[in-house]
Amino acid sequence: MEESVVVDSPRIEGPDFDPDAVRAKYAFERDKRGRTGIGQYIETKGDFSRYIDDPYVEPGFTRDPIVEELDVLVIGGGFGGLLCAGKLREAGIDNFRIIDKAGDFGGTWYWNRYPGCACDVESYIYMPFLEATGYIPTEKYATALEIYEHAQRIGRHFDMYRSALFQTQVKEMRWSEEDARWIVTTDRKDVIKARFVITASGPLNRPKLPGIPGILNFKGHTFHTSRWDYEYTGGDRKGGLTKLADKRVAIIGTGATSLQAVPFLAKDAKHLYVFQRTPITVGVRGNQPTDPEWVKSLKPGWQEERMENFDALCTGRPYDVDLVNDGWTDMLCNLKLEGVDRSGSPLTPAQMAKNLELADFTKGNEIRARVDSIVKDKKTADSLKSWYRLLCKRPGFHDYYLDCFNQPNVTLVDTQGGGVERITEKGLVFDGIEYEVDCIIFATGFEVGTEFYRRAGFESYGVGGKSLSEHYANGQRTLHGFYSDGFPNYFTLGLSQNGIRVNFTQMLSEQSTHIVSLLKYMESNGFKRLEATTEAVDDWLQVLLDKSKLTRAFLAQCTPSYYNGEGDVAKGLLINTYNGGAHEFSLVLKAWHDEGSKNGLKFS
Repeated sequence: MEESVVVDSPRIEGPDFDPDAVRAKYAFERDKRGRTGIGQYIETKGDFSRYIDDPYVEPGFTRDPIVEELDVLVIGGGFGGLLCAGKLREAGIDNFRIIDKAGDFGGTWYWNRYPGCACDVESYIYMPFLEATGYIPTEKYATALEIYEHAQRIGRHFDMYRSALFQTQVKEMRWSEEDARWIVTTDRKDVIKARFVITASGPLNRPKLPGIPGILNFKGHTFHTSRWDYEYTGGDRKGGLTKLADKRVAIIGTGATSLQAVPFLAKDAKHLYVFQRTPITVGVRGNQPTDPEWVKSLKPGWQEERMENFDALCTGRPYDVDLVNDGWTDMLCNLKLEGVDRSGSPLTPAQMAKNLELADFTKGNEIRARVDSIVKDKKTADSLKSWYRLLCKRPGFHDYYLDCFNQPNVTLVDTQGGGVERITEKGLVFDGIEYEVDCIIFATGFEVGTEFYRRAGFESYGVGGKSLSEHYANGQRTLHGFYSDGFPNYFTLGLSQNGIRVNFTQMLSEQSTHIVSLLKYMESNGFKRLEATTEAVDDWLQVLLDKSKLTRAFLAQCTPSYYNGEGDVAKGLLINTYNGGAHEFSLVLKAWHDEGSKNGLKFS
């Protein structure tokens, strides 16, 4: 376990590189990728529906339909739903139900079981309710299995299993003004009347596939990383993929998933082809086991203190000590602090932008130098270097990924931003070369920016029968990211027009606390119905627009990723959040609470 360190971010004085040359290189690499938007991906339905089937449950599950009335229905059994349900229990609200299409709690940690899967945010701050459950993670970056087991632990601790309906997909939600409730139907023929609905299905839950010509022609085996096929590969989450010993394997995608899975494929496959459009940044992870002496030193409230310390450093707020001391705080603390003047004198926006860009370029050079220090073949090393601003894509951290490309059985196929040209019966084609393989693994991520009903798998109908898809036809419409006008007693949890944090579960915890406190407020005042006003939603959308101007300009210059809607910036993940930062959003929410009038909401 690393020691905490004193924060010291040295000012960059006169860089030893040409910023203009780096800037030009970034633009050149960005333009190679093109800006094709999210339409380049295939929806997992019809011939592709098998990619979203649940391979982790026994087939043939049945149960009797449930007809009931509830106070609260929570949709989603990942950490968002667990945090909401846990805080409902703590607040004394027990008449609730959790629905999830999976076979257990866990959300993304239920689905993602690929070898090497782990969280890239420190487990001591990422895994919620550690103090409540009395659990300490075994290492700094816990594996997906340990995180999944912790989700189950939370379920047991708060007695949530009796309130859960698994292997159940919501089909429709419809607001009944007469009942002042949501009428919810499912694929199990359940009919549930709920006073309040909280959707916590998460932004990264529905797999996406690349729209490569001929994708259905391949005669070999295929699967998506979120539905890893161990029956085909052999082994388990720890590796040992022995059935691949005589197999030629292709993996498409070089994002955070591939970063972790490639070392295990490289170890066991006869030959591995890694198809890359844009390289990922690869910083040091530095995982290590938990120090028992450190555990003994912990005092009540330690997790909240550690989370706040991490968040402060990631958002540029001054802190003397870095408790987490990892790649995130090293990168983001240095970047943010370069945007301010140490003397306390105000900087102009142009000065701040210049300082930030130089700090970004400097860190990027360090990451690219690390590639050269590890990868022996110069051509391969050059292809693995990321030439874009650090926050254009989600940064990666790993200690073994780059080493894999020194192995004779691993081939990097750098498609120069263009991607695989086509898929044949025997393999994949790029630049006129057919790479014959036995198996294709899609490490192509999840849908971001598509219609809500498509990602959620169901439609919601509000006041007057208007669908949420129709209401969001020109973009999402919320107040503070939680409530939509025309959709009473309906709360959205997650990345929806509010503050985004590196530590996603800290963000979900704050949101859950906010929603539950509002439910308690309604209970104590005898209110049954809550709805955002159209004027308040319009005002909040204007705030988001005003706050996002600099972010829009930044993302427009970025290489395509889900952060910027694959080049269609308006549909990017980061545009649909509060761009003043998570801490500033928390202050906005606190001021709204403290003012007391619940401005923008109407109660009855």
